[in-house]
Amino acid sequence: MSGSPTEHTARHQDGAGGGGSGTLLPGAVLGAGRYRLLAQAGSDARAGAGLWRARDGQLKRDVALTVLLGDPADPAAAGRARRTLERAMHAASFVHPGVARVLDVLSPGNGVKPTEGILGMVVAEWTQGTDLVDLVADGPLPHATTCRLLEPLAAAVEGAHHAGLVLGTDHPQRIRVTADGRLRLAFPGPLPDAVAQDDVRGLGAVLYLLLTGRWALPGGPEGLPAAPQGPGGSVVAPRSLQPAVPHALSSVAVRSLENTSVGGIRTSAAILQVLAEVAEAELQATQPHQISDDPEDEVVWTTRKPVRDPEQQRKLMIGVVALVVATLVVIAWLGISVINFFSDSPAQGGPPLVVSPTTPPPSPPPTSAPPPTTSPSAAAGPVRPSGIVVYSPDGDPDSPNRARLAIDGNPGTVWKTDNYFQNFPALKSGIGLMVSFPTAVRLAAVTVTSPSQGATVEIRTAPSDNADLDQTQVIGSAPLGAGDTRIPVNMPAPGQRVLIWITSLGGGGRSFQAAIAELVFQPA
Repeated sequence: MSGSPTEHTARHQDGAGGGGSGTLLPGAVLGAGRYRLLAQAGSDARAGAGLWRARDGQLKRDVALTVLLGDPADPAAAGRARRTLERAMHAASFVHPGVARVLDVLSPGNGVKPTEGILGMVVAEWTQGTDLVDLVADGPLPHATTCRLLEPLAAAVEGAHHAGLVLGTDHPQRIRVTADGRLRLAFPGPLPDAVAQDDVRGLGAVLYLLLTGRWALPGGPEGLPAAPQGPGGSVVAPRSLQPAVPHALSSVAVRSLENTSVGGIRTSAAILQVLAEVAEAELQATQPHQISDDPEDEVVWTTRKPVRDPEQQRKLMIGVVALVVATLVVIAWLGISVINFFSDSPAQGGPPLVVSPTTPPPSPPPTSAPPPTTSPSAAAGPVRPSGIVVYSPDGDPDSPNRARLAIDGNPGTVWKTDNYFQNFPALKSGIGLMVSFPTAVRLAAVTVTSPSQGATVEIRTAPSDNADLDQTQVIGSAPLGAGDTRIPVNMPAPGQRVLIWITSLGGGGRSFQAAIAELVFQPA
């Protein structure tokens, strides 16, 4: 076949990339003969873009090309491509290790010949390493590794947003793993209508992919499994697929993908904070405990035999002797008291007790007042629930198998939430216990026995176990003290379900948790 490589490419473009007029082939030369295509790294069908590794013939180096395919005669396609190129050009001033540096932006008439049949190109430095999709081909990654990989990319997004830029992190084939173990946006070039929230959702999708091996946004590459959908169309939490995933990571992945108007995460800063906290907690958990040479600073776990201290043994012996003497004194006093009691009785020769005939008989003891009248419901005692489940509208319920411990009548057994790095509602809007009764009841108060001082709960009525939170009605609320907290409620009508909704956890620093030992429901 005759013709230059460029002409060869133009004549054989027939639909690759999902939105262009054809397919690029390895060996083709673009950019007025400067860039030779080496291997295709992927494609972004949403943008009609092919993602290529290419060779810069002038500077003798490999580069990453985002080639925008389409018909130059199509005004709509040309307009979208022009907008993408403009945004990529603005991003050229942004330098960060988590983003490949934009080297050049070419458009028809400005570095791209009309005969090449493309709408433009973004040229970026080549990122040595591995494709992100290949990284999860063998399955999910450990959560500590996930945090270390994602942190540089999340930091890049945060820096770009502060600079008023959008990067375009919402496609897995645009991201590569560097040789030193960092995720990097290797093919910059956001969609024409992309906004900052799309970058945040992209980070959430990448986090989901690393934790589960599944992609949670539309437009992913063929062959990459999609995230399973839960009720209401939301994705299933990573922790439901991989139980070892920490709750904080699972929650931030799901909430990053949600609509921000109903509780989703709005900024990459929140993702960065959770990544740092989980990584630090993992590091502390794997560090060995050291034994101090100073006996005053000894830790509990030690293999050394206890040191024999003569002075301590002498003090212990003195204490034991003193305790024995005190015990004997008490026993002697009790014996003397018993002897004196019997020696004062008439049977032992004491003077008889004489009662004068004129002495009036002793008055009968005053009768106690009758007990106050109580209502039949109060006399019956607390209302016993018939069932209880963990209520978590954000998905991923905490300790669902232990919920029954909150109504088992034993304050020594406790249901607890997971341990959170941030208090509600940073990672979760709240969590609760949905209690059901055999028949409709009307309550006057709910007593919550809890060690979680500082936590806050709302008492709500609910039409069903899986009702949306906005379908429930608040009938009482209070902060919890350490012990029993009685919460009066104003229940307008009897109902069969009551939600104990935890809006704030106890604790502080990097450890937030709430526990409920017992729930008692007092009828009206």
